[in-house]
Amino acid sequence: MKQTVLWMTGAICSFSLMALAGRELSGQINTFEMLFFRSLLGLIVISTVIACTRKIQYFQSAQIKGHLIRNSFHFLGQYGWFIGLGILPLAQVFAIEFTVPFWTAIIASVFLKDRLTLTKVSAIVIAFVGVLLIVQPSLEHFDNASLIVLGAAICYACAHTGTKVLAKNNHPLTILFYMCLIQLPIGGVMMIPHWTNPTLLQWGWILIIALTALTAHFCMTKAMLTSTVTTVVTLDFMRLPLIAVVGFFLYQEAFGLWAIIGACIILGAMFLSLKLP
Repeated sequence: MKQTVLWMTGAICSFSLMALAGRELSGQINTFEMLFFRSLLGLIVISTVIACTRKIQYFQSAQIKGHLIRNSFHFLGQYGWFIGLGILPLAQVFAIEFTVPFWTAIIASVFLKDRLTLTKVSAIVIAFVGVLLIVQPSLEHFDNASLIVLGAAICYACAHTGTKVLAKNNHPLTILFYMCLIQLPIGGVMMIPHWTNPTLLQWGWILIIALTALTAHFCMTKAMLTSTVTTVVTLDFMRLPLIAVVGFFLYQEAFGLWAIIGACIILGAMFLSLKLP
């Protein structure tokens, strides 16, 4: 358990630092430019790791189409997430992001024929109520930023479903390699009209985004190997109060009562889906 807590502490700090860097660069560096450098550094690191393992076959895959589809959704998810970071309170972005497991369950049931039990359906409905409390849509006022982050969560769910398909015949390093390889030119082309020469400080924030993207997923993977999924997901939810504190002290962001209630409902739905068949 101690090892799990340590790895999850690393993951939580990495995700929070990434969000903080994204907020600091918002309005200064275009999101496509951030994603380009994130993919570039990731590609260098992953390629180096594969080369050191001397497993050259990890550079190859027979499912290029699957990688293209998976990473198209993942790129859109990242874009929407970073856009949301620049507009919404940080805690609200994280709260909406925690709906990803439920969207994944729905998408996997449609395309992979995964069985949706009554418990899972109930959890999805409960989580959706939590989302409505956070987003609070109305005929008079639509929070477009919240809808963008919600769309990002759905794109992430599509990407997770694609990962599940690819993982059957691809090593995790192969999936990460093609993630960076495919998303690099997408970000490169899209950033051209919006290119800005980063200052030294901005380069520092860009480097933090690129590094924390790798350390977050690495720590999450290690945590999964040392404990149950239930424990990992529960600890991961600690990101929400941490980022809420960061947002309050650094940006004077208020996380409203309804948003707190909605986040708790999503957490309850998550426990329901994990603990019951």
